[in-house]
Amino acid sequence: MSTIGRRLAAVSFALSAAAVAALTAIPSLAQSHYPDHPVALIVPYGPGGVADVGMRLLGDKLSARLEQQFVIENRPGAAGIIAAKAEADAAPDGYTLLMTGNNTAIASALFKSLPFDVLTDFTSVSTAAFFDLLIVTRAGSPLHSVGDLIEAAQANPGKLNIGTITPGSTQNLAALLFDGTTGIKATIVTFRTSSDMANAVMRGDVDVSFEFYAAVRGFLDSDKMVVLASTGAKRTAYLPNVPTVMESGIKDYDVASWNGLSVPAKTPKPVIDTLNAAMKAVIPDSDIQAKAQAVGMEMRASTPEEMTARMKADIAKWGDVIAKAGIAKRD
Repeated sequence: MSTIGRRLAAVSFALSAAAVAALTAIPSLAQSHYPDHPVALIVPYGPGGVADVGMRLLGDKLSARLEQQFVIENRPGAAGIIAAKAEADAAPDGYTLLMTGNNTAIASALFKSLPFDVLTDFTSVSTAAFFDLLIVTRAGSPLHSVGDLIEAAQANPGKLNIGTITPGSTQNLAALLFDGTTGIKATIVTFRTSSDMANAVMRGDVDVSFEFYAAVRGFLDSDKMVVLASTGAKRTAYLPNVPTVMESGIKDYDVASWNGLSVPAKTPKPVIDTLNAAMKAVIPDSDIQAKAQAVGMEMRASTPEEMTARMKADIAKWGDVIAKAGIAKRD
């Protein structure tokens, strides 16, 4: 080859190498500017519920922090399957987020098969909100503590009634776990709605109920119901004088519903890191904390790994409760 030919070949090689390097750099360059257009945040419930309120609080703070609009998309139905399937089919670019959490773990344990696998089709970003359950009874009830509840149930096996909403709900599974942990053999009565259940408590049709704060807040504020205990690992910030079930002597009973954000699998790590850092920055804000606590939420961020570990643990935990209670898996 001539000297000119060698020089042309060298120039051609250099240009090719530069082109390859430029193309390789495009994704990371794009990721460094994430987000550069609005982000959809899919919520598997209708508007107005507590989980929806929490996601809107978070979405507003993320919009301000990352200078792009985080748009809530409510896709209720089919125990969250519709929303999760939409997320699993979305591009892994960080522009479609999904609220996942305890209910996603329950669905993974409760259904025979799902059109997605929460542990392989999604990647965790961070936890967002936690919702402890409350054990409540009507004002004037002879039950004043978890100890009273257990003593009454042991004295009359099968006669003490615990109200919850639908079989397979967090409330229902929490009551089943309480029954199994304490060995009290109570009768668990399910209702279609929280309103139906609350009215049954007020009439004395059921002795106690497992329910979230938002559903019974009006009864508590008007002193028509009282709280025997909360179900989380520590006392709630919005009811600091109420003991936990564990404080009441039931070791290792820790139940809290929760949610967080997930993205499709294969979403680039820099995008996940950006979202995680933003959530850790905005969630401690006093404004979001105060508004969350007013409806019975405690908002806490986590690492992606911590959220995934919690999801795995809850799938196993609720799968065991479902199996022991003999709840038939759904098609």
